[in-house]
Amino acid sequence: MPDPLELAAHHQIRVQRRRARRELVQFTRRLGILLTALAVMIVVGTVGFAIIGHVSIAYGFVWTLDTVTTLGTIPEPSDGAGRALQVVLEVFGIGTLFYALATVAEFFVSGRLSGLIDERRMQKMIDSTTDHYLICGYGRVGRQVARDLRAAGARYVVIDVNPDNREHALAVGLPYIDASASDDEVLLQAGIERAQGVIACVDSDAENIFITLTARELRSDILIIARASAEDSEKKLLRAGADRVISPYKTSGSEMARVALHPQVAMAVAAADYRMEEIDVPAHCEGAGQTIDDVRGGSLIVAVRRPDGRLEPQPPLETVLQPGDKLLALGTPDAIERLEGLFQPVGAQAT
Repeated sequence: MPDPLELAAHHQIRVQRRRARRELVQFTRRLGILLTALAVMIVVGTVGFAIIGHVSIAYGFVWTLDTVTTLGTIPEPSDGAGRALQVVLEVFGIGTLFYALATVAEFFVSGRLSGLIDERRMQKMIDSTTDHYLICGYGRVGRQVARDLRAAGARYVVIDVNPDNREHALAVGLPYIDASASDDEVLLQAGIERAQGVIACVDSDAENIFITLTARELRSDILIIARASAEDSEKKLLRAGADRVISPYKTSGSEMARVALHPQVAMAVAAADYRMEEIDVPAHCEGAGQTIDDVRGGSLIVAVRRPDGRLEPQPPLETVLQPGDKLLALGTPDAIERLEGLFQPVGAQAT
C-alpha cells in the first residue's frame, strides 16, 4: 500500500510547482502591463507636447522622454497646461520606471530567467522527439529501463517529481520533465500523442494506477507497461488500462527459480547473450514476401503474429512473411541485428 505521508509530500510538491508556474505567468503579465503603460504615457506626452507647445511630433517625443527620465535638458513649458503635463509625466514616469526596475531586478535575482531558459530549451528538445517512450519514474527501476532503452537505440522522455532523481537525470543529460506523470498536461507536454509507449515505474502502485488511467484516457491505442509491487495492484492496473504489468519481485523470484532448476541452460543463454526481439514486417523491405528459412540466418523465429491478431507459434520454415506481420525472434545480438536489417523499409536503408 502507498505511504500516505509520501503521497501527501508528492501532492505538496505538485501544488508548489503549480504555484511557481502561476507566479511566473503573473510576473510576465505584470511586466507586460508596465511596458504598455509606459508606451501609452510616451504616446500621450508626445501628442500633448506637440499640441500644447506647437512643436513637431518628433520634438514632442524627445521632450516626453526628457521629462519621463527627468534629464531636464529641454526648458520647461511657458504655459500652465504644458507645465501640468510635465508634472504628470514626471510623477507617473518616475513611478513606472522604478516599479519596472524593481520587478526586473526581482526576476533576475530570484533566478527565474535561467530556469525559464533551461525549461524552454528542454521543452524544445522534447517537442522534436517522436516515436519515443515515456518513462514515468526515475528510481532504480526507471534508471534501468532508461539504460536498456538507450542501449537499444530507443528515444525516451523521463517524467519524475523527485528532486534527487531530477539531479541525476539532468547530470546524465536526459530529456526530463520535473512534474507528476499522472497529470494530463504533463503527459501531453512529454509528447504522449507522438510516443510509442508509456512505462509507469513509480515506486507507488497508486501513482502507477493514476498514470495508467490518465495515459489510457489520452491515448486509447498506446502501449502501457506498468510496475506493480503488490499482487492486488496487478489486477487494478490491468483494469486501469495497462497492457502489461510487471512485478519486479515476482519476476526476479521466477528468474532465480528458473536458474536453480536449469542452471546449465541459464548459463548457456547468459554466455551467448541471447536477445528476444519483436520485429515488424513493413510493406517495402527486403524480407517481405520471403520465407522464414530465407531470412532467419543464425536466429530462431519463435512465433509469427498475423495482422488479424492470430499467433502462429513455431511456424514452419516455408512460412511466407507478409507485410503487417510481427516476428518474435531469438538470437545473439549480431543475428538479431542482421534480421532487423532485412525488415527495414527501403527508404530507411537508403539513408
